[in-house]
Amino acid sequence: MTRYVSLAVTACLVAVAGLSFQRVFGLGPVLPVALAAAAVPAVLCGLLSGPRRKAPWPLWISLVLTVLGWAATVSLTVLRPALSGGTLPQALREGVLGSWKAVLTTLPPAPAEPELLVLVAVVVWPAAFASAELALRTSLRAAPALPALGVWAVALPLGVDGPAHTIPLAAVSVVLIAVLVLVRADGPDAPVPWRTLAPGVPAAAVLGALAFAAGPLVPVAADPYDPREQVQAPPPRQRDGVSPLDRVGGWLLSPGQVLFTVRSRRSEVERLAVLDRFDGVTWSSTARFVPTGGRVPQGPGPGGRHEVEQHITIRDLPGVWVPAPDRPRRVDGLPVVVDPGSGALAAAEPLRPGRTYRVGAAVPRWTAGDLAGVAIATGAEADATRELPWGPGAERPPVQLAEFRKFAEAATRGAGTPLQKAAMLAEYLKGYAKYDVTAPPGHSYRQLDYFLGEGRRGTPEHFATAYALLARTLGLPSRVVVGFEGGERAGDTVRVRSGDVVAWPEIKFDRLGWIRFNPLPDSARPSKRNDGVAAGETEQNLEQAQKAAASQEQDPGSGKTAQKQSQRPAPAHDSPTPWWVFASIAVGVLLLGYLSAVLLAPALRRRRRRTGTPATRIIGAWHQALDHLADVGLTTVRTLTAHEVARFGAAGIGAEARGHLGPLAELVEQSRFAASPPGQRAADRAWHHTDALGRLVTARAGRLRRIRRRLHPRSLRGTAR
Repeated sequence: MTRYVSLAVTACLVAVAGLSFQRVFGLGPVLPVALAAAAVPAVLCGLLSGPRRKAPWPLWISLVLTVLGWAATVSLTVLRPALSGGTLPQALREGVLGSWKAVLTTLPPAPAEPELLVLVAVVVWPAAFASAELALRTSLRAAPALPALGVWAVALPLGVDGPAHTIPLAAVSVVLIAVLVLVRADGPDAPVPWRTLAPGVPAAAVLGALAFAAGPLVPVAADPYDPREQVQAPPPRQRDGVSPLDRVGGWLLSPGQVLFTVRSRRSEVERLAVLDRFDGVTWSSTARFVPTGGRVPQGPGPGGRHEVEQHITIRDLPGVWVPAPDRPRRVDGLPVVVDPGSGALAAAEPLRPGRTYRVGAAVPRWTAGDLAGVAIATGAEADATRELPWGPGAERPPVQLAEFRKFAEAATRGAGTPLQKAAMLAEYLKGYAKYDVTAPPGHSYRQLDYFLGEGRRGTPEHFATAYALLARTLGLPSRVVVGFEGGERAGDTVRVRSGDVVAWPEIKFDRLGWIRFNPLPDSARPSKRNDGVAAGETEQNLEQAQKAAASQEQDPGSGKTAQKQSQRPAPAHDSPTPWWVFASIAVGVLLLGYLSAVLLAPALRRRRRRTGTPATRIIGAWHQALDHLADVGLTTVRTLTAHEVARFGAAGIGAEARGHLGPLAELVEQSRFAASPPGQRAADRAWHHTDALGRLVTARAGRLRRIRRRLHPRSLRGTAR
């Protein structure tokens, strides 16, 4: 019976470990797969290897049958669509061999596709089989829990940065491991120790509650290991035949075309595409899109954000770029791929009219305090967005670069900080050129040279690309974003038209990421051009914060600015937790574990000695009496005979001890050498004498001395049977 109870506990333990894959796929898709993968092998092992009159079947037969059982179970559950469609072999092969890389190249939660969910069965089923075999074939107490820990070791790295929490599952696992140890305390062939389980299960529940409460308080000095960093992401590729930046001019000339509609409580700028690479002729994207189950990771930015939820319906928007606010956090209703760096979204297939999806975003809310004293970002990405290539096939730098650099330096003369340069350049372009939707499109070196030198009229395409190019000549990392601002309201829905398209530049700053700047003249605002929705409150607040922060900044070399920077607290990731904190926690955990062991071990040992056959109980009572005598310093009695111990103990404790040690020694001798085995009444008398002896020892030695002895490591050893 103990083996079968252990089997049930291990199945529950592995199932709970399998549910930790919820950080990879979500709880709903994982729940049935994990339960089936944990329960079925436990049942098979119980039938094949469980206690029988004859010996259990050989292990190799169990291995063969469990592989066949796994294939049948997965085919009938997870891969049922492939089974009905006749593609089961291919789906099974892709699930076993390809699901690992697919999960590692997908942002969690991964799509709940059958081929990917096979991964859960691949990990959980062998663990359940190993746990069941260990529970049925071995006498080790906690060994059946080890395979479940292996499931955790696989699921946690795969679910790094996943949306769910696994602390409740870890607490339940702690409870189940404690129950497993209690069930198998007297060996797998002993009767189920119900007397031990009665107080032990509540104690295990308390231990799990403590683990649940302490889980969020455990400090982590570094980011967890993410195996996705070791997997090469797919290279960037052109996802649309026509760049959204090249469509800006055409859209502005036909401004009435409804591209999509937005139903939301507040108006926000909709981003479409992020273009960060310039080759001298055109801007393109280097985004490394990865699949996602709908979640978009949060990027750097200010502490303040406001949540926005939008329901977007595609009308006549071409291409694969998916409009969404900055920064999207969740997309439902549309299969998308996402660039984790920029948060840009793209559909797997070209958008079709009538397609509806819901997007939730956390839009940054900037203040002057966020922008004060910021420095330019560094690193590989920032260096790449400062590049000024010569152009396709060019063997020398274009002559326009020197002119652009002079123009940018003149526009930012007097600026002492990167933020001042970025803000002054935007303000200069606002008054330098005029907004004109009829300006010829294009943003190559020659076309921008004409825009800045002679034409001085342009569309958002010209203002944004000119700003980004001029910023790079000043050493500022820049990129161009195409999106939509405003729209025409009809009830609770805003119709975003082709005339609402806009392009803007962004500059990357340290700790804050990419920040938008607006070089467009005020006449380019949607509210000025037509009856559309006015510019969003977020964009207006950002421009005001930029102006306020730029006007307050001093030259970095001045004492005032240096004082400000020295008073500004360092970011959280620059102040790692001191080593002594972890050392103190480790010492505390070890001390708590030691105290728990030395205090619980005697009680558990006493409870174990009171169980079993009458002869076993009498011997247990005798060993318990020897422990009592050791509490008063009579440790040498273990080498004497039973009657010698009775005389020696009475001399050390008092005459009253003789009335208990003598009868107890007589019962011990009878249990060992009598022709007939002792009964339960004899065992009860033995424990009566032992308990009375314990009270005498407490009165003689005192509780303080007994507690000191309990705290000694030798109390863990006890008396061998």
